[in-house]
Amino acid sequence: MSENHRITKAATTIGTGTLLSRISGFLRDMVVAYFFGARIATDAFFVAFRIPNLWRRLVGEGSMTVSFIPVYTEYLTQRTEKESEEVTHIAFTIAGVLLFVLTALGIIFSPILIKIFALTWSSTSEKFQLAVTLNRIMFPCLFFVGLFALSMGILNSLRHFFAPAFATVFLNLSIIASVFLFYYHLQEPVMTLAIGVLAGGMLQFFFQLPFLIRKKIRFRLNFNFRHPAIRQIGLLMLPGLIGTAVYQINEVIDTIFATSLPAGSVSYLFYAGRLMEFPLGIFVIAIGTAALPSFSSLVAQGKSEQFKETVSFAFRLGSFICIPAMLGLIFLRTPILNLLFQRGAFDYLATKMTAKALLCYCVGLWAIGGVRVLAPAFYSLQDTKTPLKIGLICLGANVIMILIFIHPLKHAGLALATGLSSILNLILLYRKLNQRLGGLDVARNIRSMLKTFFCGLLMGGVSYLICSVGDWTVSGNTIEKAFLLAVGVIIGLGVYLASSYWMRNEEMLFLLSIVKRRIKG
Repeated sequence: MSENHRITKAATTIGTGTLLSRISGFLRDMVVAYFFGARIATDAFFVAFRIPNLWRRLVGEGSMTVSFIPVYTEYLTQRTEKESEEVTHIAFTIAGVLLFVLTALGIIFSPILIKIFALTWSSTSEKFQLAVTLNRIMFPCLFFVGLFALSMGILNSLRHFFAPAFATVFLNLSIIASVFLFYYHLQEPVMTLAIGVLAGGMLQFFFQLPFLIRKKIRFRLNFNFRHPAIRQIGLLMLPGLIGTAVYQINEVIDTIFATSLPAGSVSYLFYAGRLMEFPLGIFVIAIGTAALPSFSSLVAQGKSEQFKETVSFAFRLGSFICIPAMLGLIFLRTPILNLLFQRGAFDYLATKMTAKALLCYCVGLWAIGGVRVLAPAFYSLQDTKTPLKIGLICLGANVIMILIFIHPLKHAGLALATGLSSILNLILLYRKLNQRLGGLDVARNIRSMLKTFFCGLLMGGVSYLICSVGDWTVSGNTIEKAFLLAVGVIIGLGVYLASSYWMRNEEMLFLLSIVKRRIKG
């Protein structure tokens, strides 16, 4: 099986698990929107939730995996089984100690953390104190999420993707269950959300244990912190922590600035970000996660030409999915928001304001997807410094653009700055990787993206015309609206696939060949 097929197969598994996670996540958000709306208590929770959520992304989807997988893959490929086993024992020991200390410090210094994330909130205000309490309840979640991230790195290196991909469903189900179980029994109902986050983090890690045991991974204490593999992982981790998290850090910066805007601004950005994460998580992050072990294996084996071709393939495949997802969200942002959230405390004003943020975020969605695919190429080369340097440049650019856009566009200006800085991030990363590898077949990649964009415009236009017959300013008529939106999406998707086949888009033909092979098989 070629690495292109391995990546596609693994991405399918990861994408399926992530799809379930995103569906349960939207159910979670619908529950939160219905019970809590976009109010002071909700803003307090979202500010407090930014910290464990950022940690999950930085570690679970970021530095832990990008620093561990290349080094561990090298040991799996070139060293003995005993040496590889020793690396896992030391890694679990160090992770457990550091995560315990970090959790304790986080609980103690929660007021300082909340102040960083909400600079304009008074320390004596009700929402600030509520955010501190919520953060302290949720903070132990970081311990379990860190161990989950290490487990994911081990399993993905061994080409097992099922357990890590499906584990994230537990976080959403725990929050939903907590709301329904405790909402009417707590003096401050929003506490139910924090309880659900903590329970979900624990379940994510515990779900990995049977699969680790099946792979003969055992837990042993080993305090040999001077092991060369651990030093190598440590040197890669700190730069990787920031380099993998430019988009997430930009979201945090958005939250900080949004706290100075009218009430509800933090929530508008959160709900818009959730919709952005849907295509990113299901498809693009899935491709990037699946690609890293393949990239690392090719680098460890010295197959430079195959590595270069595989990177280009992953980039084109990500664009083939991410560009139409971006255009679909742009054309259908109001119907989607109306159907998912506009009920209970979430009114049409909230839908309209969230739609503005979503439109501006979507400007950079295709670029965020591209970064998620290209960055693992650097990490497989055990180079975390280049994405870090570029990421810092883009963070600075994001702040400058926020200062430009925040006054005329309010919360939408924050989203636009994030989208534009993501485009800059992709351009700089692609340029640097192209130079380092001696060519990524730029003309071929651009040609593929232009075809994809044209087909995506056709798809978006058709979907918009179909959905425009509905009244998306009022709540209710959920079944009729769901049917209309489903028809628009399905027909639009058919237009996209048909036009891609007609234009002989090579990613479309590749996926079609896989489907035919499975049918014959």
